[in-house]
Amino acid sequence: MEILVRNPTDGVYPASDDYVHAMEVRGAQRLLFVAGTMGLDADGKPGATLSEQLDLIWHNIRAILASAGLTVDNIVRLTSYLRDASYAEANAAARTAALGGRAVPTTAIVAQTLDGDWLVEIEVIAAA
Repeated sequence: MEILVRNPTDGVYPASDDYVHAMEVRGAQRLLFVAGTMGLDADGKPGATLSEQLDLIWHNIRAILASAGLTVDNIVRLTSYLRDASYAEANAAARTAALGGRAVPTTAIVAQTLDGDWLVEIEVIAAA
């Protein structure tokens, strides 16, 4: 599988250090679409703080990816749903840390979650 970052510089605003406009995936044999994943522990209880929930989200995403023989290195697209816009910076820092600084196409949306205790929900697409 080959992954090519597509960051045009003409006719579009510049990408940032933790964001790319697009990734072209060539020769992938498998795609994994991960549903919105919340910061819940194994008993379904949400973390008490935003930081705890972000840690749990990335723990859960890693477990889901591992169940398919994949890692965060296979993530090619990510969408974050934030209950409050003020969570954007912490979410971006957690994403950057989880991906080891690797930039992927990402979108953050401020939305009301189904449960008021769920502060962030993240869905990913992975390829192999």
